[in-house]
Amino acid sequence: MIGVFALQGAFAEHEACLDKLGVPFAEIRKKEDLDRGFDALIIPGGESTVMDKLLRDMDMLDTVRGMILGGTPVFGTCAGLILLSSEVEGGRTCLGTMDVRTVRNAYGRQLGSFRTVSSFADEGEVPMVFIRAPYIESAGPDTRVLAEVDGRIVAARSGRQLATAFHPELTDDLTVHRYFLEKVAGIL
Repeated sequence: MIGVFALQGAFAEHEACLDKLGVPFAEIRKKEDLDRGFDALIIPGGESTVMDKLLRDMDMLDTVRGMILGGTPVFGTCAGLILLSSEVEGGRTCLGTMDVRTVRNAYGRQLGSFRTVSSFADEGEVPMVFIRAPYIESAGPDTRVLAEVDGRIVAARSGRQLATAFHPELTDDLTVHRYFLEKVAGIL
């Protein structure tokens, strides 16, 4: 079962993708929900500062970090990327489990949002939706770059962690979710 963080952000859209793939999920709304023995986690896009505050205020931060460092696969989109990043320009580190330096709001405000199509991993081209998106400025030696747009890293994988600056859950294409479930989490 996949645990989808439902504290804030686009969690319902991720749940719809999992539903289409026939993968069971449950929402994570409080610390006790983390005891359910999830096979993998999804941290959706939304407001990274709000999610950071909620994880801290609800005493979930150390538990979630421990789960990820202990090997629980995790997929973070947009704000989820920021929360996973070991270094964040223009913000503080939250979970800090993925060896990437991320730039917040790198494409500007809401008006800087855009859609494009680009190659993702070895999976071909996928539609990408960027909303007040970050990008990965640099990645550590054990982090594999999976996608770039205009010379900027927008998707990366480090072990059992996958992060995208874009929102695959806001398209009808299930390639990125399938990649996470098959190749990162080993569930499908």
